Amino acid sequence: MRAVVLRTPGPAATSLVLENLADPSPGPGQIVVAVAHCGVCFHDVVVRNGTLKAGVTMPLVLGHEIAGHVVAVGFGVTEFREGQRVATTQRSHVCGGCRYCRSAREPLCADAVFLGDIGLNGGYSEFVLLDASAVVVVPEAVDLRSASVAACAVGTAYHSVVAVGLAQPGERVAVTGASGGVGIHAVQMARAVGCEVFAVTTSPGQVGALRAAGADHVVCHARGSDFSADMRALTGGEGVDVLIDCVGTASFQPARKSIARGGRWVMVGQLSGDFVPFNPAQLFLKGISMLSATSVTREELRRCLDMLARGSVRAMLGESLPLTDAARAHALLEAGAANGRLTLAVAA
Repeated sequence: MRAVVLRTPGPAATSLVLENLADPSPGPGQIVVAVAHCGVCFHDVVVRNGTLKAGVTMPLVLGHEIAGHVVAVGFGVTEFREGQRVATTQRSHVCGGCRYCRSAREPLCADAVFLGDIGLNGGYSEFVLLDASAVVVVPEAVDLRSASVAACAVGTAYHSVVAVGLAQPGERVAVTGASGGVGIHAVQMARAVGCEVFAVTTSPGQVGALRAAGADHVVCHARGSDFSADMRALTGGEGVDVLIDCVGTASFQPARKSIARGGRWVMVGQLSGDFVPFNPAQLFLKGISMLSATSVTREELRRCLDMLARGSVRAMLGESLPLTDAARAHALLEAGAANGRLTLAVAA
């Protein structure tokens, strides 16, 4: 099979190399999926450039946002059959028996293998090997390109806004990095819940798209600048009830100053390797809860696919590129030039 392999961290143009690898074969409890589409996430960028090191083992094949067709089924698999359309949960394996797996929190499983971070088994390839428990069936009403981003871009938005942020109708929800893949879907999720939505972006060209996605207010600011005065002005000095932070260090202080008393601050993304100092009293004196969102659960992925099928949210897709243009996809992400979620068209 063809696959884009990363052997050492480096620039996209030189470190992402198209190679021929052996086709995978399923063991007990496993399936092989022919990849139709694979989303390109900024997570892939920070793995490729060496910023993210935890849990990463090279050489590897990037890509955790996958949809395609089942082409082989291992012994003991009864839930799936060849030809079915499926989407991944971002993981190729969880143990299934620990306290996290038993309580539907499988992204926290100590044995979880995040697709694209370990080994030559990610979505930037024609085939991928997965535990049967790592995929769900795609409804007929959802095309496979949209399904490919359901777990990460749509699912992480659902997980952060609904499951962790506990956003309620009528509350104010802000999203930093709102024009990114997760951010623009978080805007949609907050709108679907019935919240007043504040989109924060450094991309003036994305203002219209963010309003179309459901943002009531768009705060456009220079990269690294303090946007909190604008947020307070828009909320009568109070701030927002829930802040979904898709940026991390660069937006840490302005995000903190934009949250209302008793608000929830949900950490979703970190675009750099930088640390940030802060005084904990700045949180507890206002009763602010600092939370974090991991990746989508299998059940949450089913809900997201159902939302896509019903049209209550839609996949905000950007350019579709061939597998051979993986390096260009990374360049577009790094330049902030992606309009919607980029995907690779991989089908063999």
